Amino acid sequence: MKTIIDQDMAKVQALKKMKSNALALLGVAVLLFIIAIYFEIPMLQAFSEAAMVGGIADWFAVVALFRHPLGIPIWHTAIIPTKKNEIGENLGNFVSEEFLNREKLEVKLDEFNFASKASDWLSQKENADNIANAVAVNIIPGILKTIKDEDIKRFIQVQFKEKLEGVNLGNWVAVALEPLQKGDLKNQMLTNLLEVMSSELTNNKDLIRQKVKASTPFLSFGLADKSITEGVFNGLQDFLNEAKNPDSEVRLKIDEYIFNFLEKVKNSEEMRIKINDMILNFAGKKEVQDYINGIWDEIKLSISTDLEKGDNSSIKKSVSGFIRIFGNGLKEDHVMTDKINNFIKNDLLSVLLNNKKVIGDLISSTVKSWDGKEVSEKLELEIGKDLQYIRINGTLVGGFIGLIIYGVEWLYHYFMI
Repeated sequence: MKTIIDQDMAKVQALKKMKSNALALLGVAVLLFIIAIYFEIPMLQAFSEAAMVGGIADWFAVVALFRHPLGIPIWHTAIIPTKKNEIGENLGNFVSEEFLNREKLEVKLDEFNFASKASDWLSQKENADNIANAVAVNIIPGILKTIKDEDIKRFIQVQFKEKLEGVNLGNWVAVALEPLQKGDLKNQMLTNLLEVMSSELTNNKDLIRQKVKASTPFLSFGLADKSITEGVFNGLQDFLNEAKNPDSEVRLKIDEYIFNFLEKVKNSEEMRIKINDMILNFAGKKEVQDYINGIWDEIKLSISTDLEKGDNSSIKKSVSGFIRIFGNGLKEDHVMTDKINNFIKNDLLSVLLNNKKVIGDLISSTVKSWDGKEVSEKLELEIGKDLQYIRINGTLVGGFIGLIIYGVEWLYHYFMI
C-alpha cells in the first residue's frame, strides 16, 4: 500500500511541475506582450499575442476534459465526468468488438505459447520453491484443519472392510500356500521354523522351570521341580531335534500333516470359507480396529511434524522437486506442449467469444459505477502530465504562427501598397 501511495505522490508532483512549466511559459508570453506594447515592437507583439491565444486556448481545451474551466459550467466542458456513462458504454463496445475478435485472439494466443512459458517458469528452482512453500504452509495445513478425523477414520474402516469382504481370502491363502507343496521350499521353511523353536526353547528354560514349579505340589519342597523341568525341556528338545532330520518319522508325520492341510485348503471350498471367515473375524476385533484408526493419527502427526521443519521439510522438498521435474519434462515434450496450448487456446477462445457481450457490459457497468469526479482526477493524474505539453506546444506554435502572419502581412504591405 505504501508503494502505491508513493507512486501517486510522485505522479502528483510531476503533474504540478508540468502545469507550472506551462503556466510559466504563458506568463513569459504575457510579459513579452507588455514589453512589445511598451516599446512598440510589432514583431514581438504579434508573437506574444498569438502565443497567449494558443496557450490560453489549449489550457481551456485540456482543463475542459476534466472539469469546468474556472468553475464556470460552460457547454461541452468537464467532458470526462459528465460523459462518463457514454465513455464506459463505448469502451465496452470497443473492447468486445475490436479486441475480442477470433482472428486477432488466435494470433495472440499462438504467439504467447502458454505451455512453453509455464514450463520455463516451473523449472526454475525459486518458483518451484515458492509454490511448494505455499502448498506446505497454506494448502496442506488448511486441508488437515478442515477435514474431520472421525470422518477419515470411518472412511478408512469402511474401505478396509469392503476391500476385505470383496477379496476371497481363502482362495488367496490357497494360492499363496501352493508353492509349499513343490520343491525344497517347504522343507527349508520347516527346518528354519524348527531351528527358531529350538533356540527359543533354550532361551526360555528358566521360564519353563518357573511354570513347572508353580504347578507342582507345595509339599514336594521343590525336590521334583528340577527333574520335571529337565524332563520336559529334554523331551521337547529331542522332539525338535528329531523333527529337524528330514528322514525322521516325526518329520515325515509333520510333512504328511502339512500336505493334507494344503490339500484341504486347495481343494475344499468349505476350508477356504472357514479361513476367509476367520480372517474377517480377526479384522473385526477391537484391537485391529483401533490399529486401523491409529493409521490416520500417525499419518497426520507425521505430516505435521515434517511441515514444522520449514525448509528442511521432506514434503516441501518433494513438492518442489516434482514441480521442477514436471516443468523440465513439459519443456522437452513437444506433443504435450502442443496439446496444452491447443486446449487453452480452444477453451479460452470459447469462453471469451461466448461471453464477449458480457465482458463489454461488465466494462461499461464498471465505468458507470465510478464516481465522475474521482475518475476525472485519476485520469488527469495518469495522463495530465503529458497533456501539459499541449499547452506548451500551443503557446510556442501559436507564437510562431503569429510571426508567420505578421510576416505575410508585412510583405503584403511592403510590396502591394
